[in-house]
Amino acid sequence: MKYTVSLKENRQFRRLYGKGRHAVSPVLALYCRKNRLAYSRLGITVSTKVGKAVRRNRTRRRIREAYRIHEGQFLPGYDLVAVARVRAGHTRFREIERSLLQTADKLGLLRKEAGQG
Repeated sequence: MKYTVSLKENRQFRRLYGKGRHAVSPVLALYCRKNRLAYSRLGITVSTKVGKAVRRNRTRRRIREAYRIHEGQFLPGYDLVAVARVRAGHTRFREIERSLLQTADKLGLLRKEAGQG
């Protein structure tokens, strides 16, 4: 990920859950908050309800890859936490990708294209 750093500390996650805005889809929930930095930070949470370690790691990799592919469309300067819901463990990559973009669009995190009106 070119313009993004990982969120790793528990207090950063808790701050986003408590004070950030959020949007949900059947596959994932996305929390966001401005961070006053020139770059974004991304955290991914996958509960044991999703499945065993292999399934959780695969789900985490899919969410990270969906973000990486569309990273240029996201506005910089936000802390983001993607929380995988139970359904994410059994979902195809394209559906995870679509859900990430839909929730980001609900939160106004995507850049507006010049050709759109």
